[in-house]
Amino acid sequence: FHSPMYFFLSHLSFVDFCYSTVVTPKLLENLVVEDRTISFTGCIMQFFFACTFVVTETLLLAVMAYDRFVAVCNPLLYTVVMSQKLCSLLVGASFSWGIACSLTLTYFLLKLTFRGNTIINNFVCEHGAIVAVSCSDPYISQKIILVCATFNEISTLMIILTSYVFIFITVMKMPSTGGHHKALSTCASHLTTITIFHGTILFLYCVPKTKSSWLLVKVASVFYTVVIPMLNPVIYSLRN
Repeated sequence: FHSPMYFFLSHLSFVDFCYSTVVTPKLLENLVVEDRTISFTGCIMQFFFACTFVVTETLLLAVMAYDRFVAVCNPLLYTVVMSQKLCSLLVGASFSWGIACSLTLTYFLLKLTFRGNTIINNFVCEHGAIVAVSCSDPYISQKIILVCATFNEISTLMIILTSYVFIFITVMKMPSTGGHHKALSTCASHLTTITIFHGTILFLYCVPKTKSSWLLVKVASVFYTVVIPMLNPVIYSLRN
C-alpha cells in the first residue's frame, strides 16, 4: 500500500469523493424538495469545484498510465524512477493544472451577463447549461472550454496511448503466458476506468452540441459526476 500505484489511487479516490460531494447533495435535494433553486454564487462555485476535480482526475489517469508503463517496461528500476518526490510532484502538478483551468473557465463565465431568475436545463451547473441562459454572446467562453477540453483530452490520451503501446510491445516479448496475464491484469482496472471516463468527457465537451442532444448531455453529466465515482472503487477493489 506504500507503492506509487496506491499513492495515486488514494488521490484518485479523494478526487472522486470531492467532485461527487460537490454535485450529489444538491442533486438529492432537488429530487426531494420542490424548491429547486440555487443562487448564482452557489452555481458558479459548484462549477468551479466540479471543473477543478474533473480536470485533476483527467491528469491523474494519465499519470497512472505512466506509472503502469514504468512498472511493466522497467520493473527493476520502478522504485527508483517512481520516487516519492516524483509521485508528489506529478500529483501536485495535476491539482495545480486543474485549478488553473477551472479559474480560467470561471473567469470567462463571470464575464457573461445574466438577468433575473433563469432555468438551467440540467441538474448540475455544467458549463453548457450556464452559458445557455446568459444574455450576452457566449462565443469566447464556448471556444475557451472547447480549447481547454480538447487540449486536456489530446495531451492526456497521447500519454495514455503511448504508455500502453510500449506496455503491449513489452508484454508481447514476454516468453511465458503467466507473465502476459500478470502484466495485463495490472493494467485492466486502469484501462476500464479511462475508457468510461474519457468516453464521457469526449462526448460532453469535445463534440458540438445540438438542441436535441440536451437529454444525452444530462445523462452523460450524471454518469461522470455520480456513476463514475461509484464505479472506480468497485473496479479497483475487484482487481485487488
